[in-house]
Amino acid sequence: MAEIRHSGTWGSALTSDEFAAIRSVGFEPAGQVLGACVYSIGFTGGYACPGAWGSWGYGAPVRTTTQVSSRGGYGSYGPLVKAMYEARHKALDRMSAECEALGGHGVVGVRLTIGPFPAGGLEFKAIGTAVRAPGVGPVSTWKARRGHRHQPFTSDLSGQDFAKLIMKGWVPAGLAMGISIGSRHDDWMTVGQTRWGAGNAEVTGFTELVADARHDARLQLARDVTRLGGEGVVIAEMDMRVRERECPVQEGRRDHIVEATSIGTAIVRFTRREQEQTRPALAIMSLDPQRRQAARIRI
Repeated sequence: MAEIRHSGTWGSALTSDEFAAIRSVGFEPAGQVLGACVYSIGFTGGYACPGAWGSWGYGAPVRTTTQVSSRGGYGSYGPLVKAMYEARHKALDRMSAECEALGGHGVVGVRLTIGPFPAGGLEFKAIGTAVRAPGVGPVSTWKARRGHRHQPFTSDLSGQDFAKLIMKGWVPAGLAMGISIGSRHDDWMTVGQTRWGAGNAEVTGFTELVADARHDARLQLARDVTRLGGEGVVIAEMDMRVRERECPVQEGRRDHIVEATSIGTAIVRFTRREQEQTRPALAIMSLDPQRRQAARIRI
C-alpha cells in the first residue's frame, strides 16, 4: 500500500462516468482496495425442527410456527448467520484498512461477493475504490463536521449516486447489512393448501415464513445502521433464497428454509442546507383573449 501510495498513480473499479461524478463533488480516487476472508462453515445450526414436536409422533401438526435465526432455539440458523456477519465484516475491515493506508477517506462502489474456495470453505470478498477529499467545495464542510471520526466510510453506491448524496448534504456512514434465515416445518394446512385439488388459495404457512424472514432481516439492518451512527439507509440490494430439506426429526416430512438478505448504505447528514439550484425564469401567458387585449392596450 505504501508503494502504491507513493507511486504517483492510482487504480480504480470506476467507469468514466463514475470518475467524472466523483470529481464533480471534490473527491478523487486514491486506488482500488480489496478485503478477503475464507471461512470454513462447520456448525450451521438448524439441525432440529421445533414444528415437528407438535405432532407427538402421530403425524404432522395442524399448524406450526416459523423459526428465525435471531430468536435462537430449536431449528435456528443463528450460528450460520453469525458466521456470515463475521466473515463479511472481516472482509470490509481489511478493505477499509487498505483505504486508510492509501490516504483515502472512504470507499465507494463496494461489491460484496461470496463464492466457494477451491481448497474448501467459502470466500467472502469486498472490492471497491478508495476516494479522498482534498478539501474543496462541499467536501470542506463534510471534513469539518467529520471531526474525530477517522474510520473510512464504506458504500455500495455508484459514483453517480455518491455524488448526488454529497450535493444534497449527505455522506455515507458505512455499509449496513441485515441477514436472517427462517425455517418452517410443513403442517397439515401447508400440505393441504399445496395439493393439486386445493385450487387458487393462499399458502398461509409459506406467507408467514417469507414475511417473518424479511421482517427479521429489516430489524437486523436497522440495528446495523444504528451501530454505524447513520440516520437512515438507502437500499441497493434485497435478496431472498428459498430451499427445502428433509425434516431431520420426522421421516417423510419437509422443512422450508428462507434466507433474506438486505444490504445498503447507511447515510448521515453533514449539512442542513441543500445547495440551491438556479432555476430558469418561467414565462406565464394568460389564455383569456380579453385580458391579452387589455394588456396590449396598457403597453
